[in-house]
Amino acid sequence: MSQPKILVARAVFPEIIDRLSQHFDVESNQADASWSKADLIEHLKGKHGAFTTGGDRIDAEVLAACPDLKICANMAVGYNNFDIDAMTAAGVLATNAPDVLTETTADFGFALIMATARRLTESEHYLRAGQWTKWSFDMFAGSDIHGSTLGILGMGRIGQGIAKRGAHGFGMKVIYHNRSRLDAALEAECKARYVSKEELLKTADHVVLVLPYSAASHHTIGAAELAQMKPTATLVNIARGGIVDDAALAKALKNKVIAAAGLDVFEGEPKVHPDLLQVPNVVLTPHIASSTIPTRLAMAALAADNLIAFFAGKPPLTPLNAAVLARQ
Repeated sequence: MSQPKILVARAVFPEIIDRLSQHFDVESNQADASWSKADLIEHLKGKHGAFTTGGDRIDAEVLAACPDLKICANMAVGYNNFDIDAMTAAGVLATNAPDVLTETTADFGFALIMATARRLTESEHYLRAGQWTKWSFDMFAGSDIHGSTLGILGMGRIGQGIAKRGAHGFGMKVIYHNRSRLDAALEAECKARYVSKEELLKTADHVVLVLPYSAASHHTIGAAELAQMKPTATLVNIARGGIVDDAALAKALKNKVIAAAGLDVFEGEPKVHPDLLQVPNVVLTPHIASSTIPTRLAMAALAADNLIAFFAGKPPLTPLNAAVLARQ
């Protein structure tokens, strides 16, 4: 019996390719070529499974062109690249890679909070440009982290990790808003208090976005929300591009509506809104919140585990539309 055919759509660790090759007929994009949708369809035709990343869009058009496809395993916790409804209708299982990146991403989120509040990249650019000629009392004076109020929008595992770092490590007062309130034990563990979105925006010194992207969360932060924040406040987005209206944010930063922002994700990434590149009071990183070797390897291994389990007739570890399994 021939092995199932799978596509690995982006370059991944060679040891992951080697492991997959023990179970499948593998086509891999180890050259990491940037494929258009037409390219992706061409490579997916005849494949039974796909190992994808957050940039590989699987929608109704792709599914219609690739009727042999049975599963797409995302090497990411986010899955807004998947049209889950279309995949479910087509009988294609979707999986993601949660949990393994929680602590690493929370580390990075807190690093971005600190870099933004303390104006690290802005001051480094100043130094590198040879502009530092003397000390002054207000040189790149930022805002304190310790003892300040941390507001978290989206209190899943990563949000909880950031809350614990802030409350326990820096003595921050933590407030949060979520679709559903945490139970009392978790709130106590995080030292976090549930508030409305409006109260969070008006009260927090540092606002962090860790909510999943959906049509409902599109532009959760726009001009109106930025106007509710303190002029001394900072905003950090490690969630997904599109949750923030990047054009409105650039304008708010230019006009000092808020003090600064830190962004690891962007609308239409890898493109970045050009106005964000023109304002100094923003820290910009290229979607690297989970980027440590151990974590990225764990993410890739989980995606591989899902593919291997599925084709072995075993339950995948992290299905997103498990109803598909009942129909197969």
